[in-house]
Amino acid sequence: MNTDFDTPWKEALEAYFQAFLSFFFPVAHDGIDWTKGHEFLDKELEKVVRDAELGRRLIDKLVRVWRKDGEEEFVLVHVEVQGQRDTEFARRMYVYNYRLFDRYDRKVASLAVLADDDPGWRPDRYEYDLWGSHVGVQFPVVKLLDYSTRWAVLEQSKNPFAVVVMAHLKTMETASDPESRYRWKWGLVKALYERGLSRGEILELFRFIDWVMALPDDLDRRFWEELHSFEEGLKMPYVTTVERIGIEKGIEKGIEKGIEKGIEQGVKSGQRQLLVRLIQTRFGAEAAAEGGELLERVHETADLGRAGDWVVECETGDELLRRLRTLVGADR
Repeated sequence: MNTDFDTPWKEALEAYFQAFLSFFFPVAHDGIDWTKGHEFLDKELEKVVRDAELGRRLIDKLVRVWRKDGEEEFVLVHVEVQGQRDTEFARRMYVYNYRLFDRYDRKVASLAVLADDDPGWRPDRYEYDLWGSHVGVQFPVVKLLDYSTRWAVLEQSKNPFAVVVMAHLKTMETASDPESRYRWKWGLVKALYERGLSRGEILELFRFIDWVMALPDDLDRRFWEELHSFEEGLKMPYVTTVERIGIEKGIEKGIEKGIEKGIEQGVKSGQRQLLVRLIQTRFGAEAAAEGGELLERVHETADLGRAGDWVVECETGDELLRRLRTLVGADR
């Protein structure tokens, strides 16, 4: 059960940055004027640190925010999510801090979330002395393992990052126990519906849980079957309407219908039909009509898979149709 924490953590941070600071670093959260928005500066961060190979990074995010204490300057909040013990970690925090300060001439808040499995590793500063000169940086640190003893608080929290923390902890805890991971994954997903979340929030958090809590194929199929039955009972076809199970079922039906005409064509036909239904569910009949025409011009299986990803990822029908037109060379 290989686990990928990098991408889902990055997406969660971008989707819920304000909630992230509220949950982990309330002092920083309360000092920001959120009415002015915030801006992710990933490319700027790459420019600052590209020549510094200072150990493996799980997630680095650089975000421009504005203070609400009356000062007009902006503050660059540098966030590190560290996934494993790293002897160079504190030094890297120091290097990034002073390089960002030097480049932008702005105050830099360095914040760290330690997502590793070593309870005794808690670096929170880097400093050195030389002939009476003292240099260094001290930064606030959150240790995810500490939340394992506050499970009831996590379950009651309305902050979406409580779900992120629970999924992360149980993923590490069940690394060699697929049955236990299955039970925890199902419990966490089921609880999403009981938290009174919106459809969009359920989809976003489900995406994180499903991504990090990977299951063997047999348990994965059982999970999707149980989820499908659960959503039917609630009459809330949120996840199973627009996520992976729909595509998989479309492929299976395509195979069944395509025996006489050729299995490969049957797969593609079933997948196209399923995608059109998903487009209609998410974006309406008009988008489904044009989307169906465009999908008929998609012949490669890999491109159909990409189109399926877009149906889930896109926020609007217009965005989806623009991507599909690009895929078939029909930009307009």
